[in-house]
Amino acid sequence: MTFEAHEDRELAGELATAAGQLLLEVRSGSGLEGKELGDAGDRRSDDFLLARLAADRPDDLVLSEESADDKRRLIAPRVWIVDPLDGTREYRTPGHADWAVHVALWSSGKLIAGAVALPALGITYVDDTAPIAPVAGLLPDPADDRPRVVVSGSRPPTFSDEVAEAVGGVVTPLGSAGAKAMAVVSGEAAAYVHAGGQYEWDSAAPVAVAQAQGLWCGRIDGSPLVYNNDNTYLPDLIICRPELTDPIVGVTSRYL
Repeated sequence: MTFEAHEDRELAGELATAAGQLLLEVRSGSGLEGKELGDAGDRRSDDFLLARLAADRPDDLVLSEESADDKRRLIAPRVWIVDPLDGTREYRTPGHADWAVHVALWSSGKLIAGAVALPALGITYVDDTAPIAPVAGLLPDPADDRPRVVVSGSRPPTFSDEVAEAVGGVVTPLGSAGAKAMAVVSGEAAAYVHAGGQYEWDSAAPVAVAQAQGLWCGRIDGSPLVYNNDNTYLPDLIICRPELTDPIVGVTSRYL
């Protein structure tokens, strides 16, 4: 069975939104907290996404952070790459909105659909070329007009300060990968840089959304991001405004 691009995009958005709503219900109504809450959220969201994809796209394969890796995907024409709960630590911490749900579709060597839900903000971004209005809520109001370079709050790259200096910006910590990427997509930040450990599900959906908005996405050496590999480790990432690519990669490429 074949599907139009808009059908896959709509499904990605629908699934990310619905999984996010489920996570909100688990967060508020389960009575769990800490690691138990994070584990329950991961499991419930993963079960939901796998069931829906099996029903709606039975011929496709799925690569999920929370499930065993079915290596048949390596020769499959279409593979959904999902992170049922991106930012488990933020999810289980009261008051945090910087966690996400990622749903992406890979086919013929490229990402062809993607959606990132930020459930605590009630927002889902899809890989649409329509302009996205700036949305506040992920980051505090800026102290000045310098561009913000978002990085991991727990594992900021060693080159964070150099990147910020290269673009005349300021380093700003934020939670999950999806939240940081969507801060760039929405215009709250100018760039997101990461190094030191990620997997394909951490970046696939955010990259699909960011690329549709004309942002530059790649690895810290300037090379393309490649998905549906045998080894799913994809440790570094840049998402930025196109005009910032050269100064950022000029810094990050020295750290390989």
